[in-house]
Amino acid sequence: MPTRNVPKEMEKAGFRYRSMKRQLSNIYISRQNNKMNELLPGKSYNLTVVKRVEFGVYLAQSAEAQLMGMQSTGLHPTDKQPSGADPSDLKDSKVAPGRSSHDTRKPDSSEAASRVLLPAKQVPDWIKVGDALEVFLYRDSSDRLIATTRTPMIRLGEVARLKVSQTGKIGAFLDWGLEKDLLLPYAEQTCTVKAGDEVLVALYLDKSSRLAATMNVYPYLKSNSPYILGDEVKGTAYQDSERFGVFVAVDDKYQGLIPRKEAYGDIRIGYEVKGRVIQVREDGKLDLSVRRKAYEQINDDAEAVLELIRSYDGALPFNDKAAPGVIKLHTGMSKNEFKRAVGHLLKEGLIVKTDTALLLSDK
Repeated sequence: MPTRNVPKEMEKAGFRYRSMKRQLSNIYISRQNNKMNELLPGKSYNLTVVKRVEFGVYLAQSAEAQLMGMQSTGLHPTDKQPSGADPSDLKDSKVAPGRSSHDTRKPDSSEAASRVLLPAKQVPDWIKVGDALEVFLYRDSSDRLIATTRTPMIRLGEVARLKVSQTGKIGAFLDWGLEKDLLLPYAEQTCTVKAGDEVLVALYLDKSSRLAATMNVYPYLKSNSPYILGDEVKGTAYQDSERFGVFVAVDDKYQGLIPRKEAYGDIRIGYEVKGRVIQVREDGKLDLSVRRKAYEQINDDAEAVLELIRSYDGALPFNDKAAPGVIKLHTGMSKNEFKRAVGHLLKEGLIVKTDTALLLSDK
């Protein structure tokens, strides 16, 4: 078989291609390894002290990770405080971490992988290089990843009730147990909040990798509740949908919904609501009703209708033949529930029904 002559230019091109392919593969593997070791804000870690400095200690997942961090930044164990790391930025301040509306800088890539600073005021007296320490990570006002030994009231992806400490131009600020309050942006509020309110929120990372709170907790709730049909439950109403009904965080952690047809009375967003399970869906989500079973509810409904008639001086200007919308507007009941209540009152002889009204009886 004749030997195929390959031009030297094509050989060189093929070599360059294979060499570039190997380089890209190595870069991908390196990035994947860095991603596995990446320290993320909003989480707690058990980290090792790898270096002491006058303004705190540096922590890392391992000595090897710290060495990699030094090589990437050109630092040496005897280095002084890096430029831009102003200890004054680490003082207590009731401002949300990294919350300047004009600061759109992305976190530095060298910061994200290997090590993090624990400020001097948080460093225990007994700590030394090589010791392990449980810390929580978040970003300071300059977008630097920083550690704290304080325990937050909420972690990344979790749901919790937090108190509003103040409101501002960009949203509300929540007390979550750390030096700096947590921002709840206006865009993430499902109802108006004010200082002193307790709100149910989830902790998430925004598009700039900053920690923030949201009242849209639906994606963070679980669907594996222990409840079954008929169980009495309580939770927090967190969103009202004209189409679906009122969304409820059962026990502040499970997904629940009061369907629109079951949403009776004054259900206030952000407040506790009690109900019973009327359906457990295939995906584990709960449908709820704030009303009791019909035979249990009828006495309360009858009493409510009786009070309504009295408020009209003993003559309600419609009866159980009225349009469902009229009945719903004035009583908060469905037409069937209203009819059952009226029937109960008629049976007891407490009211009289005419063609156009309900009247109190002389009994």
